[in-house]
Amino acid sequence: QVQLVESGGGSVQAGGSLRLSCAASAYTYSRNCMGWFRQAPGKEREGVASIYISGGSTYYADSVKGRFTISQDNAKHTVYLQMNSLKPEDTAMYYCATDPSLNGIRQRDGGSWYCSIQMADFGYWGQGTQVTVSS
Repeated sequence: QVQLVESGGGSVQAGGSLRLSCAASAYTYSRNCMGWFRQAPGKEREGVASIYISGGSTYYADSVKGRFTISQDNAKHTVYLQMNSLKPEDTAMYYCATDPSLNGIRQRDGGSWYCSIQMADFGYWGQGTQVTVSS
């Protein structure tokens, strides 16, 4: 059974930091693409970051590059999103998702593999955790 449980959301002031966690079942976690997405009120859900569990490669949306870091803990079957230098525009519900079929696997020009952050590639979603950044 696919199960994703997010935690770590909250309210912070601009410039602050939060770390989100996404705990997955062992079956869900192995050999998958896992990603973080967010949806602000009145806006479409957008991809934030992804990680290829097998290879460890990561991919980020331009809006969060240099501020957010996605990482994995294989022993805990958990993926994290460290968010630094938060801005009010980062306010959103944040969702963890998994792509067990590797629909979103892509290859860079140099040959390394990474996972997309396209919603359509991810088939399973968590319930979300709210992040609110005040100015």
